[in-house]
Amino acid sequence: SCGMAAPTMEERKACWGARDEFWRCLDRLGDEAAECEKLRRAFEARCPQQWVKHFDKRRDFLKYKKKLETEGYHPPEAAGKS
Repeated sequence: SCGMAAPTMEERKACWGARDEFWRCLDRLGDEAAECEKLRRAFEARCPQQWVKHFDKRRDFLKYKKKLETEGYHPPEAAGKS
């Protein structure tokens, strides 16, 4: 697709599908998993770059929220003093 043209419904579906597959892979194998790399590339290829940035932020936020829910809040200064 060219420049800032709004994605069509088909393109949006392809983008969301690629994102969901990528995220599922990360959830299953962990965020550093090499196996998820090709899904990451598909996600980047199918989604406008702005969306990729937005979804990355969103995922970080959701992970952070989940962490808070499961572990509770730890003030930053407690980190690294194990």
